[in-house]
Amino acid sequence: MIVSLLWRLLPGPVWFRLLLMLALAAAAVWALFDIVFPWIASDLLPSPDGSIESS
Repeated sequence: MIVSLLWRLLPGPVWFRLLLMLALAAAAVWALFDIVFPWIASDLLPSPDGSIESS
């Protein structure tokens, strides 16, 4: 549904639309891995305790 909406909104011939769709997908993946996932890991997940205590 969203893909068809983007496909209709993008200008140009089919090869240019395909190139733009691939660039948009790459930008979305980059934003997730560089911005969203680190924010989730730092703010919402508990920090791991890497120390081992001996008794």
